[in-house]
Amino acid sequence: MKLSNCSLVTAIFLTAILAGPATAAAAQGKELYTSSCLKCHGASGEGKGAIAKMLKVTMRNLSSKEVQAKSDAELTKVITAGQGKMKPVTGLSEAKAADVVAYLRTLKP
Repeated sequence: MKLSNCSLVTAIFLTAILAGPATAAAAQGKELYTSSCLKCHGASGEGKGAIAKMLKVTMRNLSSKEVQAKSDAELTKVITAGQGKMKPVTGLSEAKAADVVAYLRTLKP
């Protein structure tokens, strides 16, 4: 019994170590998303209908297969350079933009 408990603790510890940096980046990205993106894109990336209607655009759900299929570089470019009527998010370092992308990768449909 002690061996299986030890194995379980080891597995949990290794999972935490391996997921740690990605989880930390996503958590920091969520903070940035909340302050810079949430007002238009919504809490879960679904897009706010009223904003889309006002801008006369169709907002893609950020958890959609179409958006999630984009590379990290493509998503970073949209965030930092803007796209269509979306203005760029200014003042983001490469690392902070990468954190936002890490958070976007956690969104589920």
